[in-house]
Amino acid sequence: MVTASSALVCRDITKSFGPVHALAGVSLQVAPGEMVALLGPNGAGKTTLFQILTGLFVADGGQVEVLGADMRRNPVAALARLGVVFQQMALDLNLSVRANLRFHADLHGLPRRSSSPRIEAMLEHFGLASQAGAPARSLSGGNRRKVELLRALLHEPRLLLMDEATVGLDPASRSQLLDEVVSLTASRGMGVLWATHLVAEAERAHRVVVLDKGKVLFDGAAADLCRQQGQASLEAAFLQLTGARK
Repeated sequence: MVTASSALVCRDITKSFGPVHALAGVSLQVAPGEMVALLGPNGAGKTTLFQILTGLFVADGGQVEVLGADMRRNPVAALARLGVVFQQMALDLNLSVRANLRFHADLHGLPRRSSSPRIEAMLEHFGLASQAGAPARSLSGGNRRKVELLRALLHEPRLLLMDEATVGLDPASRSQLLDEVVSLTASRGMGVLWATHLVAEAERAHRVVVLDKGKVLFDGAAADLCRQQGQASLEAAFLQLTGARK
């Protein structure tokens, strides 16, 4: 149910690239303190949706609201209220970890007197304090992702978007990043939309939205999807729903 306090609301989002309908009337919502997994196979439309949610693409039709701010009519306010970790790494590898974070804080207009202690506290929390002065390229893949998550949280967004953020990570790093986001959802009351094609990640979410070929096929609890499809596991239910299992 969509409410005025929803962290994210998408209504009938459409996007086409020539004859290809990447999104065909996608509607979903994320509440504060809720983690929603956007689960879909490769090519389902997840990345296109995230590009619209982050202002990189403009939808052909429909409406996106972030904490009540309309993405089309008031994009500055909408974008200021969200944090994002993209699938592709977006750090300046030649800058130090601390410099990457300071640059992001400056872009958001955070005064140094408040951003500097926040950066140091978060570096400590994420176990990165000892590497703060090192160039980002010297970090492992898992720690680079930690820096990107830390950066996305610096301006204290109410909505966090994670776009296939664990791609290329080893299982331990993937699990650690997921644990951190689940914890933040509870402690900060932050809404999270986590796009993934990995069923194991979706199992940690409060709710699952299955997207395939640009359409929402299911929106609800993982247990309800299993019952609907008559399967014992989320993976089997997902594969059956999306036609991957005959």
